[in-house]
Amino acid sequence: MRYLVLSDIHANLQALDAVLADARAVGYDRVVVLGDLVGYGADPNAVVERVRALDPAAIRGNHDKVCSGVEPAHSFNMVARIAAEWTLNALTPDNRRYLAELPVGPRQIDDRFEICHGSPYDEDLYVFDEMEAQQSIRSATQPLCLFGHTHVPVMWSLGPRGLEMAAPRDGDGMVVDLDDAQRYLINPGSVGQPRDGDPRAAYAFVEPEVRRVSLRRVVYPIEAAQAAILNAELPAVLARRLAVGR
Repeated sequence: MRYLVLSDIHANLQALDAVLADARAVGYDRVVVLGDLVGYGADPNAVVERVRALDPAAIRGNHDKVCSGVEPAHSFNMVARIAAEWTLNALTPDNRRYLAELPVGPRQIDDRFEICHGSPYDEDLYVFDEMEAQQSIRSATQPLCLFGHTHVPVMWSLGPRGLEMAAPRDGDGMVVDLDDAQRYLINPGSVGQPRDGDPRAAYAFVEPEVRRVSLRRVVYPIEAAQAAILNAELPAVLARRLAVGR
């Protein structure tokens, strides 16, 4: 069984299409989505419809909640709030309902791994430091937990060797061979809004039977995504940031 893992698509249709094309060339059996299908980008309906067609095991992200009207945008900065309000108005009633009904993480996928958006114990927590990573690993119910929200690909593990962290090198993906003695917290990075300085779309494969997680990057037409944002009259900073992966 090979799972395709998508996170933080953020209505970037061009990035999603590039990832799906790359993933199809490798092959996969099921799809899991770690939340934030929408927000920031200019194609929320097309992205939601692409994702729905994949029949994924999905959970909600904070932007899905706000953009579907489940929660107010009080915690968002001004740019994110403008994009969320635009998205709420742009979504069809059916797609808005789909986002509003996405379940809260964590969600168990099989007897080896689960998924969450921010952390297993707080769906909106940003896991950046050692304390947050260790608490998240200890609160997970499965040996492997996949998370999103930060838009930064990273691997944390906890076991006899203590807490360890690794991240892909510039220009490279990363393969994590899972050790039965360790517990893992892994972020595949963001499909549509990378924030690790690499503008390429990020995603992952999970192969539980062979105990392997593969983090991948793929080039996509950033200029087309930027043009869509500008044509939608969303804040220009949302277009500029795509080119630098920040």
